[in-house]
Amino acid sequence: MKTIGRGSMWILLGASLILALSLGIRHGFGLFLPPMSAEFGWGREVFAFAIALQNLIWGLTQPFTGALADRFGARSTVIVGGILYAIGLVCMGLADSPISLSLSAGLLIGMGLSGTSFSVILGAVGRAVPMEKRSMAMGLAAAAGSFGQFAMLPGTLGLVSWLGWSVALMALGLLVALIIPLAAMLKDAPLPHTGQEQTLGEALREACGHSGFWLLALGFFVCGFQVVFIGVHLPAYLVDQHLPALVGTTVLALVGLFNIFGTYIAGLLGGRMSKPRLLSALYLARAVVIMAFIMTPLTVWSAYAFGVFMGLLWLSTVPLTNGTVATLFGVRNLSMLGGIVFLFHQLGAFLGGWMGGYLYDRTGSYDLVWQIAILLSLLAAALNWPVREQPVARLQQQEANA
Repeated sequence: MKTIGRGSMWILLGASLILALSLGIRHGFGLFLPPMSAEFGWGREVFAFAIALQNLIWGLTQPFTGALADRFGARSTVIVGGILYAIGLVCMGLADSPISLSLSAGLLIGMGLSGTSFSVILGAVGRAVPMEKRSMAMGLAAAAGSFGQFAMLPGTLGLVSWLGWSVALMALGLLVALIIPLAAMLKDAPLPHTGQEQTLGEALREACGHSGFWLLALGFFVCGFQVVFIGVHLPAYLVDQHLPALVGTTVLALVGLFNIFGTYIAGLLGGRMSKPRLLSALYLARAVVIMAFIMTPLTVWSAYAFGVFMGLLWLSTVPLTNGTVATLFGVRNLSMLGGIVFLFHQLGAFLGGWMGGYLYDRTGSYDLVWQIAILLSLLAAALNWPVREQPVARLQQQEANA
């Protein structure tokens, strides 16, 4: 069995650090909803729309940044993404209107995330490691993103308490700028051409004609809806239920902590078991966890339990989904194809983030959104079940001729 070489380990380390910063800071945005809304007299929909727009822009630009990373390597894409992300955070700290908030938190940070997050980073990891190690390596990199969430959330809350929300965002902009020098660790390059490789159009046509590709994408839509709704609105939901603000931060930190184990275990199991079947099991488990959370009396300890169990299921879908795409279509165009699947994740994220604020402002409750999240979990479990984890005929023929 092949092992991960020193060069691949260097790429994996750089990928992990970049994801820890990129996703760790991004997962703390929900902490800015109450102070910004209170200072400017906004309803929750204003902030929720900006974060929803961020996820939509992130998703819409992801296939293009992924294609650039596939063709020219991940390093340049990550550098540009890091610059946009840092500028977006500084501008968000200066925002004083819904438009300036949407342009900074929505447009700039959304574009920055597309160059510094899963599709580009996991594409580089997927190309750097042997096939039998790919799922585990992706799980490790995704787990690093979760560690960033665990580490950054208390730090972000401390910055907001110490400096105020505006200066805290500028400080986070300086921190995320560290992604730019870290990109030097991604000594990733496009795979050499052999004369038998697909064109971009051929890769798109092959994927779009494969039912498993669309089933994975639609299932990932549900993941996006749930994680962004919970990440943005859970702290406010718990405050509404008369729990201290610190509880919401602690719950999201627990999500990040236990997702370290969840993503690693998912990546490990994905190398031994059917990844689509594991995805179905994860979505069913999410439905059970959410249902138990909203149907039992809410206490500090039940909120912490929700953070633990949801954390185990949080980003476990990422290495399994990207790993299945790699198995089906190979790794040459993995960042682009993973970016298209991720677009559906972000369409769900837009809906989950925006709908949470919209329905809350109109009903005074998040109850309906929680119920929708449960039903979507059941749908995602059904969508992933029939996906066959088998390489397309082109790859099978290449292997037979090798």
